[in-house]
Amino acid sequence: MRDVVAQMHRWWGQGEPFARATVVATWHSSPLPPGTSMLVGPDGAAIGSVSGGCVEGAVYELAQEVTDSGTPVLERYGVSDDDAFAVGLTCGGIIDVYVERVDPEGFPELGEVATAVAAGEPVAEVICVAVDGPDPKGRLGRRLVVRPEGTSGTLGSGRLDAAIAEDARGLLAGGRTETLRYGYDGTRMDEELTLFVSVHATPPRMLVFGAVDFAAAMARIGAYLGYHVTVCDARPVFATARRFPDAHEVVTDWPHRYLRTEAEAGRIDERTVVCVLTHDPKFDVPLLDVALRLPLAYVGAMGSRRTHDDRLRRLRTTGLGEEALARLASPIGLDLGARTPEETAVSIAAEIIADRGGGSGARLTSLSGSIHGRRRMRPAAGD
Repeated sequence: MRDVVAQMHRWWGQGEPFARATVVATWHSSPLPPGTSMLVGPDGAAIGSVSGGCVEGAVYELAQEVTDSGTPVLERYGVSDDDAFAVGLTCGGIIDVYVERVDPEGFPELGEVATAVAAGEPVAEVICVAVDGPDPKGRLGRRLVVRPEGTSGTLGSGRLDAAIAEDARGLLAGGRTETLRYGYDGTRMDEELTLFVSVHATPPRMLVFGAVDFAAAMARIGAYLGYHVTVCDARPVFATARRFPDAHEVVTDWPHRYLRTEAEAGRIDERTVVCVLTHDPKFDVPLLDVALRLPLAYVGAMGSRRTHDDRLRRLRTTGLGEEALARLASPIGLDLGARTPEETAVSIAAEIIADRGGGSGARLTSLSGSIHGRRRMRPAAGD
């Protein structure tokens, strides 16, 4: 997403119009999530994807038409029902794609968005992608840029701007992109306007405790998955940037003290994952006592089943209840038959992804039904 915004900013700076096609809603086995974009540049170059190749040709042609006309279009692509869908998705999913022309006149706030994204600062772009009924005030295509401390642009009504800004900040805090519906004046009970909230949030954090070989592999795969990776260890001889070149930060501190400090400073949120790789009780137990009391996305700890049982016994003496202990992924990772640090890192990453997406970790060949069925947004207006 950052690369797409950077390319938009370059073309925008040249003053030439181009098109952006954005997935705003998905159903069933759609291959890519809402917020995914494809650009069609002034020279006809295509960057990005909306379906992994299923409907890119049709979207490309539509993008060129929208660039010429300047009129945004919300198009549905899905299974081969000629009355309802424009183009068939080979995967059987359904996607709504919003295609718009982008230029400095129509999107003067793009420079602000690009600057925030490049700096890793949270920002949300709210676009009116559909109007259910008359649109005398020209709401379709209007946008509002929302940051934690302010807004720019307008959706055409002060009350509407205030209502969506409040909700967009909630989505920013959680790092979630969503489609929302409002009345013309911002009433949440009405649904005349369909607004797509595209969130550019700071990367989620991965905290890896224990400066060991497994941590180096974990930092590498965590960075690849888009996490801001911190490796922390109390031993300065091991906690060095040279040993962990893929980590964004390498911190020398007692693990439990560092985690508590980060939480108290507000730098930990519900997207944060914690991987405890030290398997040393003097580090593990105080750290897990802190971690399991925080609203984290994932807490995993390395060690044998004997180590796990001993760890649970020690944690119970700290006052942690069974509900908190049940959140602990230990032994850490999925059963992949991993042996090397790199394979173990894949195992841990797979468990984190499965936890986040609600997956079972089972082989897809042994399952039936939708592959990407959990990637669903509310339908667009008129459905």
